[in-house]
Amino acid sequence: MPQRRANAPSERVHSSQAIDAHLRAHLPRWSRDGDCIQRRYRTAGWKASVLAVGAVAHLAEAAWHHPELTVGYDHVVVRLSTHSAGGVTDKDYELAERIEQLLSWNPANQPGSALEGTPEDPRHAYLPGDDPRAHAS
Repeated sequence: MPQRRANAPSERVHSSQAIDAHLRAHLPRWSRDGDCIQRRYRTAGWKASVLAVGAVAHLAEAAWHHPELTVGYDHVVVRLSTHSAGGVTDKDYELAERIEQLLSWNPANQPGSALEGTPEDPRHAYLPGDDPRAHAS
């Protein structure tokens, strides 16, 4: 069994009210479901779903904090809870924020980026419901 780092964060479980407030402030597309936080990502199809799962898996393995994943043809559901603590902890918030950053990243929205990003043509959509260009006011 892996050893816990000496400087590892505590596993204080957050209350339902604290979780709801944190989600509103920092992760507005996530929701609380019992003792978990979750997000459903709409994808452009099977290939995009598998690519999203691979990205989440990389982050989870690097963090050593593993979500429950549900994979469908056109969606991925990510559920986070710290099972050893029995609820939502800072570990879940931090990993959810990393997942959001990675899956919503699009260099087309980064001023000065040398990368062009996924074309706007719907045939090339990756996570169509999460493209920030679709949410621009």
